[in-house]
Order: sequence, then C-alpha cells, then structure tokens
Amino acid sequence: MSEKTQNIPIAKPWLGEPEAEAAKRAIMSGWVTQGPEVAAFEREFAEYVGSQHACAVSNCTTALHLALLAVGVRPGDEVITVSHSYIATANSIRYCGAIPVFVDIEPQTYNINPMLIEDVIGDRLRCGMAERTRAILVVHQMGMPCNLKAILDIAQRYDLPVIEDAACAIGSEILWDGQWEKIGKPHGDIACFSFHPRKVITTGDGGMLTTNNLQWDKQFRLWRQHGMSVPDTVRHGAKQVIFESYPMLGYNYRMTDIQAAVGREQLKRLPEIVKRRRYLAQRYHEMLADVPGLKLPTEPSWAKSNWQSYCVRLPEWCEQRQVMQVMLDAGVSTRRGIMCVHRELAYTSEAWSCGVERKDCDYDVGGCDRLYESEQAQDRTSLLPLFHHITQQEQDYVVKVLKMTCQV
Repeated sequence: MSEKTQNIPIAKPWLGEPEAEAAKRAIMSGWVTQGPEVAAFEREFAEYVGSQHACAVSNCTTALHLALLAVGVRPGDEVITVSHSYIATANSIRYCGAIPVFVDIEPQTYNINPMLIEDVIGDRLRCGMAERTRAILVVHQMGMPCNLKAILDIAQRYDLPVIEDAACAIGSEILWDGQWEKIGKPHGDIACFSFHPRKVITTGDGGMLTTNNLQWDKQFRLWRQHGMSVPDTVRHGAKQVIFESYPMLGYNYRMTDIQAAVGREQLKRLPEIVKRRRYLAQRYHEMLADVPGLKLPTEPSWAKSNWQSYCVRLPEWCEQRQVMQVMLDAGVSTRRGIMCVHRELAYTSEAWSCGVERKDCDYDVGGCDRLYESEQAQDRTSLLPLFHHITQQEQDYVVKVLKMTCQV
C-alpha cells in the first residue's frame, strides 16, 4: 500500500453553478453585506428547521457567544459542557468571562452523558458553588443528536437554560413526542449552526442562531452589528434622515449577502445531501461490519444523523497515528477523533483545571477518571472520508485500505 493510487479527501463541499450565480446576484446588486439576501436566508432557514426566529451571524463561534450572553452568562459563571468538542465550544464560554465545567461523553454516540450532568451539579452544591452554574451547553457531535429529552428534564429541575451547539447538525432529526423534528427547532432554548466548509452545507463560513424567544432574537440582531439601534436596511429605505445610536456594547458578527445568497442555494440542496450521506453511511456500516475489533458509530432509535462525519473506533491492536499514516500513504485522508479541550495548553495553563478553581474546592473534573471516555474517543477513533460526491469506487477503496491496515 505504499504506492499512492488515490487522493480521497476527508470532506469536500458540494458547490456548483447555482451557488456561483447566487453570489453573482448579490455582487451585482451592489448590496454585499447583511441585506436582503441575509434576511431571506434567515426566513428560509427558520422555516426549514421549524423555528420562529433565525438570526445569521459570521460563524458558529460568534453564535455561541451571543447565545450564552442572551441566557445571562456573565464573568465568574460556570457552564456545563463537554471537553470532547472543537475548542470553539469551550472558547465561547470563556469569551463571556465564564468557566466551562466538563462532563464526560457516552462512548456510543460521542455526546454528553446525561447521567453525569446531575452528578456535576450535585458536586457543585456540596462545594457551595452551585449558584455559579448558569447554563448547559450541549453538542450534537458530528451531526448525531444528543439525548435532549434527558438533558432538558435535568435542566428544568435546576432552572438552567439549554443551548445546543448544532454546528454539525443541520438536517439531523430527533423523535419528539412521536414526531420527527429537525434539530434547530429548537428543543432547548437556542440552537447554533455552522456553515464552515467541513459542514453539510456551507457559505464559506457563517453561522445561525435559532430560537422561539422574540426578545433574544432582537438582542442577537443588535449585538451582531455593534449594538446599532437602526439596521442598515431601515436607514437605506427611509424617506427621512435617520441617525442611529449605540445604546450597548456590540460586536461585528455580521454575515455578508454574498454568503447568504450561497446559503440559500445550499439550503435547497440539503434534503438531497442528507439523503445521500445517510446512504453512504449505511454502505460503510455494511462493508465494515465484519472487521474484527472495529466499532462502528451508533444511531439511537430516536435520532437521525445527517452523518456530517463517519467515526470508527479502531481495534485495540491498532495505533491511531500509524493507521492514519498508512491510509494517507495510500491516498486516503482521515482525521483523528474529536479533540479534548482540557488537554490543550490554552486550558491546562489556566489556574483552574477544566472548570474548577482549585483554591475554591477540592473537586477536580479534569482528571482522566472523570473524562476517560472523552480521552478514549480522541485517542482511539478516526474519521473516514464522507462527502456528497464521493463515488462508490472511492468508498470501496477507503474500506479496502482500512481493512488491510487493521489486520492482526
């Protein structure tokens, strides 16, 4: 397998002439930032997921930041979340001056383990620090919906808002009161999406917040444009001179009309994209089912993933980096398991470890014993190529190389 015969990327967006024409439309209109295309994208996105409101922003990290601010997260507060996520999840908490408190994951779904959330809250109560817990930030990891019903039951008992990091989950569904509903409806308080090129649909970069809370939606729209009291669209269409004001601290978190125009076309493709990805995931399931020691991703009966990524847990006798290198040498790109934030220098160098200030309490959530499954997921899993126009021949080749690599 040393001879490189293929060049199969881990992911590739599905973009074409419709997106190019849409971008041209926005460019030729002369209005290229947060204008009519953004407004239309917001309406269409809200309709797709079943949310009352949708607010477009520059990326999912800024969406998470605004969501946390809206539910009242302030400096010194704590937010329960996972370490097993891209670092943006925890970073958004720190942007508020708050502290992430990490909970371990379920090894089957790679999502937050609801059974451990109440343990963390209980430990905080015993430490006299529970009043600092302000919210729960869950992640639909790799597009797989987390167990929202169990999480919301806990959140309601402790009167905590729930924010969904749905960066990877556009098009995913959850069985809710007997009906299949889109992630982003939202089932918690606010859901946040990403349109990065690694996601199922893309605008190059960009994000979206969905909520049924009108006041929060209004707040997002103020914050995303420096707190400006009057939107550009209103000023430009006014028959009288309007002077805007800036009553609050805001941010430059706007989406461009060029991005939104592309996003509208991508949204039209979404049903076909999700259908295709589910088919490709099923092919992987079938072709890899007989590989000794290889554990395949699990989709709960109440969840429908968009299969943003296909993650396999390698056999015990396989070393992760070596497997990935052999596959890369054979022309197949892979990625290691999702990172663990508590292992990164930006977090280990802080005075507190994984959300707990040592001077305040002996409770330490940062050790391997508390985040064992998260660390195992990072160290023992690998993501396989999965994108809309991967061919069956390419997918067959990925499986062939992986099987040969994993032989005892």
